[in-house]
Amino acid sequence: MGPGLEVPTVTDAALDAAIALMRDARVAVLTGAGVSTDSGIPDYRGEGAPVRTPMTFQTFLASESARKRYWAGSHLGWRSFGSARPNAGHLALAELEARGTVPGIVTQNVDGLHRRAGSRHVVELHGGMDRVLCLRCGQHYARQAIADRLAELNPSIDLDTAIRTAPDGDVEVDDVEAMRIPDCTVCGGTLKPDVVFFGEFVPTETFQAAAAVVQGADTLLVAGSSLVVNSGVRLLEIARRRRMPIIVVNRGITKGDSRAAVKIDAGTSETLTAMAEALRS
Repeated sequence: MGPGLEVPTVTDAALDAAIALMRDARVAVLTGAGVSTDSGIPDYRGEGAPVRTPMTFQTFLASESARKRYWAGSHLGWRSFGSARPNAGHLALAELEARGTVPGIVTQNVDGLHRRAGSRHVVELHGGMDRVLCLRCGQHYARQAIADRLAELNPSIDLDTAIRTAPDGDVEVDDVEAMRIPDCTVCGGTLKPDVVFFGEFVPTETFQAAAAVVQGADTLLVAGSSLVVNSGVRLLEIARRRRMPIIVVNRGITKGDSRAAVKIDAGTSETLTAMAEALRS
């Protein structure tokens, strides 16, 4: 638990109700960007979030200049994004999984922090920034290996050119035309972080794995997601159709509030920590 983290008391009515639904149940978890804000990764849609126009998959494919712009920003962003550490919320969910309460976590995040916290059964709906994929032959690379190649090819790129780190590990960079980007060492194809860009669909097999997590549980806990992304809404609908109790933990309004048996308007780190502590007994 980080310094200054306030843990809600379990006498809070909404928290008590949520814990009652989780006790002796298999709890599927769906997480969004709000789970990672306490690790220093900003939220796309939270209060104060910057207005952004993320690159689409179509733009990335169509233009070498666009790929240079993307890789310049993503490379700079990786330096801070890749060094982020799991927070108390991630650790609480890993503990709940280890104790058998949580059979699996489905996350909309690409930061890999659930895995680094120790969670073993994690379905990353939108992929992971710590992996890179060749779009021609399918070869995978560790992101750090590509970061090292980018640094070698572009020794003059400096983090001082960055404006702001974004939730997907990107930053905005002004001058990118001199940027050199590596190709696949196997086939010479185009490399792309192994994440779902705007304009791409979640792979069918990935969504099926996520759906299986929800279908195999008794309760669904949504943490740190406003449920704006369609894939999250579809998972919520699976739970609703199965008449599963739904718990929503998020600061502010979500699209799942009207379907939730319990809504907790609070931060995820302190709330998930309180849940894990209460369920130890």
